[in-house]
Amino acid sequence: MSKKPTSSKPRNGIRQMTRGAAYRAANSDPDAQPLSAADLRRMKRTPQAKIIRRALGITQEEFAARYHIPIGTLRDWEQGRVAPDQPARAYLMVIARDPERVQDALED
Repeated sequence: MSKKPTSSKPRNGIRQMTRGAAYRAANSDPDAQPLSAADLRRMKRTPQAKIIRRALGITQEEFAARYHIPIGTLRDWEQGRVAPDQPARAYLMVIARDPERVQDALED
């Protein structure tokens, strides 16, 4: 873990800010205020299935066929109409960590 600068002494010709100074500077910008808990609840999260599929660079149809997920279910997950249940989230996690091995296991 890297150590954060704690002084404002110049280093390599650049003046370093303390954490407190950086925090105060960030909070003083009216256009860059931190999100509140209510803001975070309102925000729409990108479904995990879509992130995994896009990282693999394949279409919904290819992903559904490769991993034996009904296409309608995958679309519902990606469009946020339905959230994957706990076993489906675990399956998506396994796909994300080792997509080739999951594909190989399903082909055997």
